Amino acid sequence: MTAATLKLNYFDFPGGRGEPARMALNLAGIAFEDRRIPLAEWPTVKAEFPYQQVPVMEVDGKVLNQSNAINRLVGKMADLYPQDNWQAAVCDDVMDTADDLMQLLVNTFFMQEDEKQRVRTELVAGPIPMFLAGLNATLLANGGEFFCDGRMTMADLKILMLTRSLSSGNLDYVPASIVAEHAADLLPHRERVEKLLP
Repeated sequence: MTAATLKLNYFDFPGGRGEPARMALNLAGIAFEDRRIPLAEWPTVKAEFPYQQVPVMEVDGKVLNQSNAINRLVGKMADLYPQDNWQAAVCDDVMDTADDLMQLLVNTFFMQEDEKQRVRTELVAGPIPMFLAGLNATLLANGGEFFCDGRMTMADLKILMLTRSLSSGNLDYVPASIVAEHAADLLPHRERVEKLLP
């Protein structure tokens, strides 16, 4: 059986919705074309993609458009997705929750500065801490080491991207201490996952 020809289309930066799949493929040593699109080129190439968004995974020329569908497929290929139905559901739950949280911030990216400050200040005051506390509780409910299956899965890579982003200091009006303040167990989780990466 020949291996599928894979192409991952995503932006040319480390992080965001395309990075967990990129990391998993590299971690498993699975060959793929890593198309990294410079942000400056995005306006001229986005019409290539069905919904004018990335990540997009091409598998033998067939297309997947949703990041968590890509994560599930790649996770199965890389043995980073649970086989047990309940553990798989927990993995999906964590990945979708991370997206819900990040979408709150993505919605502010192109706001005028005063509106961005107002909305992000409101997010920091309530919704972001709520999501972080919930994710922290999910981690602890599943043993405190990893989010599901008793090992690193795509859920852990997804949360790694989330905590890196929130703690980076690169999000204006979002304090870099927000994860430490509201989800302290996600910090040793991040270190645990990073140690397993190449």
